[in-house]
Amino acid sequence: MTPMNDSGQEARRLSTVRWVLVLATVGLIFDGYDLVVYGAVVSTFLRDASQIGTVTPGIAGALGSYALFGVAVGAFLAGSVGDIIGRRKVMLASYAWFSVGMGLTALSTSTQTFGWMRFVTGIGIGSLVATTAALVSEYAPKDRKNLYIAICNGGIPLGSLLSAVLAILLLEHIGWRGMFWIGAVPMVTLLPLAYFKMPESVAWLAARGRLEEARALSERTGVEIPVASHQATTARSTGKSGFAGLFSRDYLFPTLVLGCMSATGLLLVYSLNTWLPELMLRAGYNAKGSLSFLAVLNGGSLFGALAASRAADHFGPKPVVAASFATGAAALVVLTFNFELAALLAVVAVVGLGTSGTQTLIYGFVANYYRTNVRAAGVAWCAGFGRVGGIGGPLLGSLLIGAGLELDYIFYILAGLGLLGMLLTLLVPLSRSALPAPTRHARTPHALSTPARN
Repeated sequence: MTPMNDSGQEARRLSTVRWVLVLATVGLIFDGYDLVVYGAVVSTFLRDASQIGTVTPGIAGALGSYALFGVAVGAFLAGSVGDIIGRRKVMLASYAWFSVGMGLTALSTSTQTFGWMRFVTGIGIGSLVATTAALVSEYAPKDRKNLYIAICNGGIPLGSLLSAVLAILLLEHIGWRGMFWIGAVPMVTLLPLAYFKMPESVAWLAARGRLEEARALSERTGVEIPVASHQATTARSTGKSGFAGLFSRDYLFPTLVLGCMSATGLLLVYSLNTWLPELMLRAGYNAKGSLSFLAVLNGGSLFGALAASRAADHFGPKPVVAASFATGAAALVVLTFNFELAALLAVVAVVGLGTSGTQTLIYGFVANYYRTNVRAAGVAWCAGFGRVGGIGGPLLGSLLIGAGLELDYIFYILAGLGLLGMLLTLLVPLSRSALPAPTRHARTPHALSTPARN
């Protein structure tokens, strides 16, 4: 493709990329809010049976996992169709789905209904996570892909941070139901805006052989068709798409390792996001003080991941993700030391970088690892299989607390998981991302068709 010199086209390209990034980020802010708001209200359920019935630590862990079961289902469904029907349709359906789910959850009057509604909501959340990174990767400048994905996926910890802050400010005034109604706001805000401003992926259209549509969208948005997508079009008869391509000979081993890496990361993320406020309550802090740890945890993950993403664009994501896992493990051990509150909060921020922040980097790693016609499936696998670990997070916390373990030993166990994540990251082989399988050894003149560093 000839580089576009027309200033009007460049202006359209910049406008399109900004809209994609902003809408994707806002969508994941609500995504993160919806997933973590349960951790901000679980102490209410444990102490007040008049809300949804009697909730023990075991029941609380199960309720926390129901949403993550839904996320896994939604991610796999999105991976099955996202590379076939397109990114835009899946994302719009996801906004509507999880908004309705949050509203219905707010109306729950029993633990059974609450659990089912969390599962239903999780389906929409999972399908959005699985698709967003693929779309942003296909619109991001080639030298800033990890940064752009970190920015949009930074919406997840930002939403988590928002849920903690709003719980501190509003929970006693609007109750847990009001907190869940906030999660339904995208139905009347984000969804209409995305309908008019969120484009389909030009690269995806070209990779599916829909070149006339790709050229028309390229002209309208100012975003050129990558050469790699042309190659993918000519190779479609032999290059498998979606999950079939994901589990082909070329990608089988890295797919399995990336899935286990994501599962380990999300086991850490949801153990902490669900149980950190309760652990700090048991350590002697009051309700608002314990929620402040949740806010700092997610604040650290947000800003840490943005800084680390620049390093990932320079050095490749693999060493940065491994270092981030190791940093989180070390910080969890340091949490067992006797610190004053200010120092303890600083360490919790570093824990956030090494847990939720690492997961943000993982999505960028995966989105840039696979070629276009398996990219959504790859991110879906990372999000979906990873939720096996996420499902275990609330359950692991309830098991450790129910066993009567001291706080220090709980943090040591979580630190061990961080080291496991680092080892899995180091096992991921070199990326063959942008080239379709049948031509991956061919030389091409376009920068986007060279394998990404890892």
